[in-house]
Formats: sequence, C-alpha cells, structure tokens
Amino acid sequence: MLFLKKLLHEPLLHFLVIGALLFVFYGLKNEGFNVDDKQIIISQDDITYLSKQWQRKWQRPPSDIELQSLIEHQIREEVMYREALVLGFEHNDPVIRRRLAQKMSFIADDLAEQIAPSDAELISYLHDNTAKFELPARLSFVHIYFSIDKRGAQATQDAEDLLTQLQHTKEHEDITILGDAFMVAQQQNKQSEQEVARLFGSDFARELFEQNNHIWQGILRSAYGLHLVRINDKTAAKLPEFDQLKDKLRKVWLADQRATMNKNLYESFRSQYQIIVQGQIIENDVSISGQ
Repeated sequence: MLFLKKLLHEPLLHFLVIGALLFVFYGLKNEGFNVDDKQIIISQDDITYLSKQWQRKWQRPPSDIELQSLIEHQIREEVMYREALVLGFEHNDPVIRRRLAQKMSFIADDLAEQIAPSDAELISYLHDNTAKFELPARLSFVHIYFSIDKRGAQATQDAEDLLTQLQHTKEHEDITILGDAFMVAQQQNKQSEQEVARLFGSDFARELFEQNNHIWQGILRSAYGLHLVRINDKTAAKLPEFDQLKDKLRKVWLADQRATMNKNLYESFRSQYQIIVQGQIIENDVSISGQ
C-alpha cells in the first residue's frame, strides 16, 4: 500500500498517464477527419469555447451578432485550413513547421499543468533550490569619492590621508564637503550586492559586502575611481517563511516541470529516429550544436 501511494506521487508516472490521455484526447478530437471530408461541425462545446474566449478578452459575453460572427470566423478558418491541406501547403513551409513543432511543445506544457504539487513536494523543492528564493543580504553605507581623472596619481594618497583622519575622529564629520563630486548619492540605503554592482561595478560590490560595520575603511576601487566607505547597517540573506513563498514556489516548480516534460517528450520522440547530419549518423545522446 505504501509503495502504491508513493507511486501515485511519482512525476514520471504522471507524465506517462497524462501523456497517454492527452494523445487519446487529441486523437479523438480529430478522429475521422481527412482532407476529403466536406462536413464541418460546430458543436455546442465549440460555441461555448468561443464565447468564453471572447469574454476573457472583453470582460463581457458576446452579443448574438458577435457570437454569430465568431462562429462564421471559425467556419471560415476551418474551410481555409482544409483547403490548404488539400493543396499541400503544410509541406516544406518553415512557418508551418515551426508552428506545428511549437504545438507539440505545448502538449508537454499541458502535461505539467495537470500535476498539482503537494506542500511536501514544494518544501523539498525549496530545500534543493534555496538560492532562487532567498532574500539577498542588504546594507546601508556612505562613501567618499576620489576622482583619478581629477587628482591623477595623488588620488590614492589623498584617500589614504583622509581615511587615517576619519578613523581617528570620534565626531562624525560632514562628509558632503569631502572628496569629489560624484553622480551617485553619498548615502545608499538597503542595497543588495546586485544593486550596488549596477552602480559601482561588481568588484566594488563584492569587496564592500566583505567589510565591517560602523568604521571607515577603504580604499575600494569602482569603475569610476576610488572610494572610502562606512557601512552603517547590514542584514544577512534570509529565506522567507514557506507560506509567504508558496504561490511563487508553485509557479517556479511548474515552470521547471514544463521544461522537464518538454525535454522528456522530445527525447522520447527523438529516440525513434535515426539522425544523419552531413552523411554522419548522430547518436541520440550526442548534441550536434556547433556543427
């Protein structure tokens, strides 16, 4: 019994069962159709679907005239589609090939959407993918900028002299009058490493997050010049509570499932073909990219 319960929660089993059902569904939907078939049937289910699509777009049900127009459009599309098949337009058309391949990928997406993850599965997924959901460390800091363009070789010595002065000064000086003018504000609040990197460069950000709090330190080099920095506050990276993450977890989990389903579906189809590139047989597990 335990084995059966475990099996019922196995994603691969879901993939196989739901995949079989979907293929049966698509098969029944097109059962009996061929290019010589001259009967077009618009069922009540078709009309309901058209009506729902209209309502989703316009936030109201279609009027009788609008619904009739939708039905006529559906009939026209079916007629033109069948006549295109009669003329063989589906062959050797890159746009149609791409669209049909896309439709096959949508089948895998449909498979993934049918699987609802349990809380236990989401918690396990969170445990294995902590970095995707962790709130980054943040810090607030002030900096004093020294322009190499303006000061030349003297910039480093000027920064070192001011650093020594600030480290031995008990009272906080008015730093707005120190250093050189800079396009980024001297006071930066609750910035993540990525946000600091956007402003000052990745090397500056990485080094900044390794500094101690509440003391002047340096010299840190940015993409623009030299800086003295003082970190006023720092919060460590943390993982939100599961209940706060649950909706986002489910979306990311489903996206991963869709990617896995697409990969599995493609590999199962590809394994049935012999691939020959420039006269060479390519094994199914070998990538031909770059050839």
